[in-house]
Amino acid sequence: MSKKPTKAATPSAARAKGRPDARDGSDGAPVSSRATRAAERRAAIVEAAMEEFVARGFAATRLDDIAKRAGVAKGTIYLHFKDKESMFEELVRIVIVPVVARLNALPPPTGSVRELVETFAGNFLKEVIGTRRGDLVRLIVAEGPRFPAIADFYYREVVSRGIAGMRALIELGIARGEIRQKDLARYPQILVAPAMIAVIWQSLFARHAPLDAEEMLRVHLDLIFGERRTT
Repeated sequence: MSKKPTKAATPSAARAKGRPDARDGSDGAPVSSRATRAAERRAAIVEAAMEEFVARGFAATRLDDIAKRAGVAKGTIYLHFKDKESMFEELVRIVIVPVVARLNALPPPTGSVRELVETFAGNFLKEVIGTRRGDLVRLIVAEGPRFPAIADFYYREVVSRGIAGMRALIELGIARGEIRQKDLARYPQILVAPAMIAVIWQSLFARHAPLDAEEMLRVHLDLIFGERRTT
């Protein structure tokens, strides 16, 4: 008579035979728990990196300081990032890229193009001015010339996407007759100029002359679309 199957399906037997199991590693912790802890450590490192970069600048920030602030060993950082540059790139992807991505994800406007621009630009100002996003943008503006690789990455991931989205809105505005200056499509940077001015002004001159960024945006859009009619 053939013998009945042994308890080969149990976790210990499965590991003995080299089969995959819900538990892995010498500590016997479930894979899901290990993955959760790893994700939490990575998030802590990214948060610590943000604080250090903003406080010290990119050049002066050290991995030792990031590790100390995150409460991890320096070696733990290398399990997640190969160097300081890749860590900074991760910050840009997490903090800034999603804001710009919303521009290209906007649905076709049911109202005017101006209303769509106002909605996006208004949200951008609220999410950037006076926030860590604004600090990060100012850091790139200040140190980008010294670190071309970071500036190149920011252009690819943020600036080029923003320009493409703005150009599409301008072309739609021209086609609808909302924008008369057709050359504006060649320089979509003009459309978002108030946002960049506001970010830089906030850090340098706000204590001397506070800037109403939303009102400046309204005046700027009046120059492009014409003054809004009131009833």
